[in-house]
Amino acid sequence: MADVLPLVEARLRSALGEPDARAAVTFLGTDRLEVLRFHEGDIVRYATLGMSARPMTDPTALIADPVEGPRAELVLSVRAGLADTDKVLRPLAVLGASPQVEGVVVTPGASLDVGEPLWPGAPFTSVLVAEPGGLVEDLELDEPRDPVRFLPLLPMTPNEAAWKRVHGAQALRERWLSHGTDLRDPARGSVPLE
Repeated sequence: MADVLPLVEARLRSALGEPDARAAVTFLGTDRLEVLRFHEGDIVRYATLGMSARPMTDPTALIADPVEGPRAELVLSVRAGLADTDKVLRPLAVLGASPQVEGVVVTPGASLDVGEPLWPGAPFTSVLVAEPGGLVEDLELDEPRDPVRFLPLLPMTPNEAAWKRVHGAQALRERWLSHGTDLRDPARGSVPLE
């Protein structure tokens, strides 16, 4: 199913331009996963490439379907030059490998935690998976394969992640919106949660 990846990379390039850097990571027992970096003005975007090579499988399924099932890649956007965000490559690869390693199905509204700062000095250890379709359109594949969805990641502080577990993803997004939170600021503090 690696034939999906050239199509995925072409979709990323058409939406985000030419990548100016790429790094590859392979975890024991998983396929190779790449992270591509794109610059657009003062925004730097990091996108996984390889997560969609296989469909994500429900961890309760007895057998993994090699054809049908949700497919996704992850996209993180931050303001350039405010932090050493290039160190996010490995944590982002860890998140991209989580469907193979942990058997999770990554969907909008989910929280993903790496257990350490996303980059040196980052106030974030986790991300909220946002709705796809805004930045990079879904990539339709031949039937019966599901389309590849490009899921934006929104960094969360530990307090925001804890608040989201209680109140839900939509409530946290509304709080960010009502406070005018710049979710691309790599050094932002937690939104007021009182």
